[in-house]
Amino acid sequence: MSGEARPGQTSTTQKQDGTDPRRWKALLVCLISGFMTLLDISIVNVALPSIRAGLDSPQSDLQWVVSGYALAFGLVLVPAGRFGDMHGRRNAFVSGVALFTLASAAAGVAQTSTWLVVARLVQGVAGGVINPQVSGLIQQLFRGAERGRAFGLLGASIGISTAIGPLLGGLLIRLGGEQDGWRFVFYVNVPLGILAIALAYRYIPRRAGGRRSRESMDPVGVLLLATGVMLVLLPLVEGRQWQGLGRWLMLLAGPVVIAGFVGWERWYGRRREPVVDLSLFGRRSYALGALLATLYFAGFTAIFFVLTLFLQNGLHYSPLEAGLATTPFAAGSAAASVVGGRIVTRFGRPLVALGLVLVVAGLATTELTVNLVPGRHVAAAIAVPLLVAGLGSGLVISPNQTLTLSEVPVAQAGTAGGVLQTGQRIGTAVGIAVVGSVFFTEVASSHGDHAMAFRHALLVTIAFVLAALAVALTDVAAARRTDRAMAG
Repeated sequence: MSGEARPGQTSTTQKQDGTDPRRWKALLVCLISGFMTLLDISIVNVALPSIRAGLDSPQSDLQWVVSGYALAFGLVLVPAGRFGDMHGRRNAFVSGVALFTLASAAAGVAQTSTWLVVARLVQGVAGGVINPQVSGLIQQLFRGAERGRAFGLLGASIGISTAIGPLLGGLLIRLGGEQDGWRFVFYVNVPLGILAIALAYRYIPRRAGGRRSRESMDPVGVLLLATGVMLVLLPLVEGRQWQGLGRWLMLLAGPVVIAGFVGWERWYGRRREPVVDLSLFGRRSYALGALLATLYFAGFTAIFFVLTLFLQNGLHYSPLEAGLATTPFAAGSAAASVVGGRIVTRFGRPLVALGLVLVVAGLATTELTVNLVPGRHVAAAIAVPLLVAGLGSGLVISPNQTLTLSEVPVAQAGTAGGVLQTGQRIGTAVGIAVVGSVFFTEVASSHGDHAMAFRHALLVTIAFVLAALAVALTDVAAARRTDRAMAG
């Protein structure tokens, strides 16, 4: 009998080597859905003026259209990953995609800004459910060098979705017009979601990665973690909209609650299985990889935030023109992610370090170019430096994810992926808050000099990337010491 499953077949038929013959098709389904959820983080930024015109939205609601999605996304990553580990990832994945598709449709037909904000919150929850299942399924379905290639394709989709969001948003707004073009930004998810659901039932094994465990979801641990993450993320994603003392008190309370979560997990872990097995952080590859990802995403996603502000507010580029300016980074990131995924098992963390060096070089050259080439020609002038930075980014994201999860047991893959992505979301929020603060402060103090503000903000992003590089070099040095000790 053929190893391929017939339509509707749900049992997992495997080849003699233990691999599922549907794994690459299942990966395609995961990439479509992951791309869709991550695209919605960046694509909305260029749609905000159109949303304001179409719904007469106040600035506070526009802020929540962006930040509400990121906040809800980050809150559910770990419990969603845990749920997939326990009860099967296909069910969790399909439920998340269905909810995301419905929320996208609701956002597209929104008649008030409050309606749109609620739809975005639901979208964020759904995105947080989907993404841990994607990394967990890759861990489950792929082995050895194939796993690196699969994560390489995932990294390419992450890089492309983040960088191409402004371009796609600009195209859709031009297609739909100033008043209603923003609705197309959400409608585009509906056919993609329906397609992903249909293909998921065909190609994703029913119990891929599922343990069907009767272990508790550790509700106290979930509540403590969600509270701690919210206390950290909410003041950051609110940014300039919230300047009171309460913001700083929440930021201080967040680490305290997270420390309480760690204490609870240690106590609970001696009795039952906790939501996060803290022994994961005893693995050097996981602990340093998660820290590296958090620091890198603090710089990586902030690049597009300040670049879009600089081009649209400072140089009066259209949304489409601003989106086109990010294309070199997206192209470089996509190409290098695929290559990086193929060679990461051969070169290990030094490959990630090389990628970080290229990112620093590309961003530093971009900073110098903006200083030397004033005016509207700057987008063309920074194309090559952004391409270099994109190539470097492609050697960072997917290879780092492969290495970080390499020693994680498959039964914990969803939870471990959720923790890793929570760190990325926190890093993103921190980076945008810090880099954005530098940008807006400089714009105000320099009487509207957006070029200088962009250059100074870019220096802060470079500092985050350099911190990630220090972590990568620490891991490289530790690995070499371990190799020498074993050889001796």
